[in-house]
Amino acid sequence: MRLEGGCYCGEVRYVAEGDPMMQAQCHCRECQYISGGAPNTFIAMPAAGFSYITGQPKQFARKDLERAVTREFCAQCGTHLVTKVPGLPAAILKVGTLDEPAQFHPQMAIYTCDKQDFHAIPAGMATFEKLPGHAYPPKPS
Repeated sequence: MRLEGGCYCGEVRYVAEGDPMMQAQCHCRECQYISGGAPNTFIAMPAAGFSYITGQPKQFARKDLERAVTREFCAQCGTHLVTKVPGLPAAILKVGTLDEPAQFHPQMAIYTCDKQDFHAIPAGMATFEKLPGHAYPPKPS
């Protein structure tokens, strides 16, 4: 699969190639900050197939967290483009930044332990209180 995308103003563009590692919506509290309150929809792509083709993003990682993720965003318009997780060889692409958002096919909802009442999860989608295989079994849909 080949995905292309970029920020709202066009200053930063990327390409990602490979087999998607995960397509999901994340309900964690941290993602709610980044998304403006909604679940964060993303496609995790192999890091080896990801590169910026125009511009370079700014980066932010909290210094007070042990395994803080790095969030990459456009310094001009503020669009959050990619998240990188320590030890995970993936670029986590924000669906709203894709040129073709219809390429997103969510498989699961994660971190539902932080889900707000106004968050919607499609009927029949697998849900996990944390990550699949970590701490909690999936909830029946």
